[in-house]
Amino acid sequence: MYSEKMIDSVKKVEATRPYRLHTEPKRMAADEKSRLLTAFHPDYREDQFAVLKVGPNKGDKVPKELAALLQANSRLAGIDIDLEKPDYDVDVLVIGGGGAGASAAIEANKAGADVMIVTKLRMGDSNTVMAEGGIQAADRPDDSPAIHYLDAMGGGRFANRPELLRKLVVEGPSAVKWLNGLGVMFDKKPDGTMVTTHGGGTSRKRLHAAKDYTGAEIMRVLRDEVMNRHIPIVDFTSAIELLLDENGKAAGAVLMNMDTKQLLVAHAKAVVLATGGAGRLHYQGFPTSNHYGATADGLVIAYRAGAKLLYADTLQYHPTGAAFPEQISGSLVTEKVRSLGAMLVNREGRAFMHPLETRDVAAAAIIRECTARGEGVPVSSSLSAVWLDTPMIDELHGAGTSEKMIPAMMRMFGRYGIDICRLPVLVYPTLHYQNGGIQITADAMTDVPNLFAAGEVTGGIHGRNRLMGNSLLDIIVFGRTAGRNAAAAGKMAKAGTPTLKHVKRFQREMEGAGIHSDIFSPKLLPKYTRYYRGLKGTKNGSF
Repeated sequence: MYSEKMIDSVKKVEATRPYRLHTEPKRMAADEKSRLLTAFHPDYREDQFAVLKVGPNKGDKVPKELAALLQANSRLAGIDIDLEKPDYDVDVLVIGGGGAGASAAIEANKAGADVMIVTKLRMGDSNTVMAEGGIQAADRPDDSPAIHYLDAMGGGRFANRPELLRKLVVEGPSAVKWLNGLGVMFDKKPDGTMVTTHGGGTSRKRLHAAKDYTGAEIMRVLRDEVMNRHIPIVDFTSAIELLLDENGKAAGAVLMNMDTKQLLVAHAKAVVLATGGAGRLHYQGFPTSNHYGATADGLVIAYRAGAKLLYADTLQYHPTGAAFPEQISGSLVTEKVRSLGAMLVNREGRAFMHPLETRDVAAAAIIRECTARGEGVPVSSSLSAVWLDTPMIDELHGAGTSEKMIPAMMRMFGRYGIDICRLPVLVYPTLHYQNGGIQITADAMTDVPNLFAAGEVTGGIHGRNRLMGNSLLDIIVFGRTAGRNAAAAGKMAKAGTPTLKHVKRFQREMEGAGIHSDIFSPKLLPKYTRYYRGLKGTKNGSF
């Protein structure tokens, strides 16, 4: 599959490998990291952001693509709908069928609430199933939640909300124990103890994994638990607006069947938003590792309802997205590959950074290598990439390690004739995670009473950069929290009169600010008119 020029570069990688097997690059100093991020990380490209003119975050900057959706027309504009005759009436409405939504529904059901899940695609179609490397939890004798806290706070550029991060790390061990009890098949030693490894930015081995398909395994078990509890699931149905009662409390949602476009009304005493991320908006033209439905829907409908966003200007570009072959461009190459010893090297075979720097630093270093230094391997007329030297894994740990520990990676590249045990693979940063999102408290409530949120749709837990393995932990800890607290809120709530007055109020605010948009949001699904090549060439429309 590799071109002649790529093969020439592979030979240089192979020639330097014996030296690199015994010599590791030094970690960057704090000031060096700061200069690198400012110069090369996409979050620092001021021309790619817009300042919001309306809403709770008026005056804040967000990516241009997100601003266009936040300040767009409602899909219900000009449509009359009878809100008094609901198609569904439940205690807790969970919007989103990924790991956070499933965890919330399970806990709400355990608390005795009448709960229903509505999901845009199928139950489980989410970024959760695409998470590969593992879930962090400080449950080893040489570790502690305090050390986990310090690692994550440093990785998040000290912008993490302390109360949220504290909850994440303190409840980490019990979250993994809960998953293990439900039946998640974590990697274990013969004596039954869990295998743990390092991740970028971690000072202890606290990543618990199920090979390199951890998220898929967790989602398998959560989905089974939802179904075993007979929790109703309405799939292929999107929430296109939230309902608020006369007191401003969440009271349900207006739904749209994705096939028939039929509008449905769901009444609820509490709502949990677990709609995931925004990778399919392809910020700055980047490819993405995200699932097809990741289009920031939750941010849009929550913002119109009055929920404030936090750190919406920061995204995570995973440093190792597949750059070749084109068929898998942007697909995630799990960080576990680097945690097992594979180094990032340029076209000359030189390791230009420590393999376990935090994701933002690693992404910026790769971009610098391919642009300013011109040391990338040409993949197309518009894209260069660097090598991830995967053969190092078996060299370091013995033949068969890759097959045992990262089988999904072997299959992904093997389909295109690339044996990662013999050949390195080409990688470049891919749009991976929405660091910012809806602002929540430690009980998972937003600024809107009885509207809870969990998972990637939220902001503040990870600060301005998430460490590997903390997203799977986030969906469990805060998903369960949101479910429990939504159930409790539902028991206390008195049924009000659901309205869409906030939507009309937001539209008037847009008109007052002189915003005239021809876009309708939420976007729901991306529309690809042609395959993107390299970083540019994508033309996205609305569903």
